[in-house]
Amino acid sequence: MERVSAVPVPQPRTVTADPAPDSSADSSDGRSSRRSLAAALLLGAAGSTVVLLASGQVWAEGRAATGGGALPLTADGQDVTGAPAALAIVGLAALVAVFAVRGAGRRLVAVLLALSGLGAALSAWAGATDSTALDEEAARTTGDAAATIDALTHTAWPYVTAAGGLLILVAGLLALRFGSRWPTMSGRYERDGTPRPRKAPRTAPDPDRPEELWKALDRGEDPTG
Repeated sequence: MERVSAVPVPQPRTVTADPAPDSSADSSDGRSSRRSLAAALLLGAAGSTVVLLASGQVWAEGRAATGGGALPLTADGQDVTGAPAALAIVGLAALVAVFAVRGAGRRLVAVLLALSGLGAALSAWAGATDSTALDEEAARTTGDAAATIDALTHTAWPYVTAAGGLLILVAGLLALRFGSRWPTMSGRYERDGTPRPRKAPRTAPDPDRPEELWKALDRGEDPTG
């Protein structure tokens, strides 16, 4: 009688699948980057527009005493100070340049954007109580170098200009904080700087394969070319 030995049968090992990568963090970063980009563009463009428009409005009003009575005079923002409008143009240029550069250059442009907004706000705020422009207008109009302005009043437009400068400042701060994640204007390169693969040129169909000839005819191509 043969002896039967029990041989243990090897059991298959349980293969555990690797956990799927958590993409929630990447998607959250992408949404935050898009929101900051849209906010910076909106605030920068809106702030520059507000500064340029408000700088052309009447900032101060008054009357200059003359021999025949009182002459009403006004001064707009450009007469008081041309700094806010000039800095708004610099801010617009910096806002566009943010997307044309990357790395340290982008940070420098973002600093320029923020400083242009801060400068526009401060200069507009300082011009809100300035009377020099009206005094000069009174001297020029009356021909009297000692002429001054009476009943001097200021409008709210300097403060509106200052608010526009603060919008540009916030856009610059957003560019400093999130600008490293924003894409550049170049469409040939991915975010990591490598060129995008070009499509391979379409080759002529093989005449020995009828199915390729039919596909070429369906595409409107001449298979004999």
